[in-house]
Amino acid sequence: MDSRGAIIYVKSLEEAFAISSAIAPEHLEIHIDDIALLRLVENAGSVFIGKYAPESCGDYASGTNHVLPTGGLAAAQSGLSIRDFIKTPTFQRLSKEGLKQIAPTLITLAETEGLAGHAASVKVRIK
Repeated sequence: MDSRGAIIYVKSLEEAFAISSAIAPEHLEIHIDDIALLRLVENAGSVFIGKYAPESCGDYASGTNHVLPTGGLAAAQSGLSIRDFIKTPTFQRLSKEGLKQIAPTLITLAETEGLAGHAASVKVRIK
């Protein structure tokens, strides 16, 4: 394998999908008739299915975004989408008893990180 590509011989489609997921390609063209096997795609930036779906479709005209994770980053990140422009805050609400249950863990982690103020913010609330 070099930086431009590779030919990898496999014994089964399952093995091919496993190797592909380990590589986490930016673009993945799949030429199979049984689209049920697409469930085996785990990591890929953009997937092109069948002989009439070349990569250039996604680059220029089929509607998917061409800002894709490169260098194997598809293992952890999808291509750019509308979700990347939506702000989704997280919320936490605990009771005093709930905080007491996790306080030892919080205090230990905060003190281990050298964040005395974080530890103190828990200690003062559970008194």
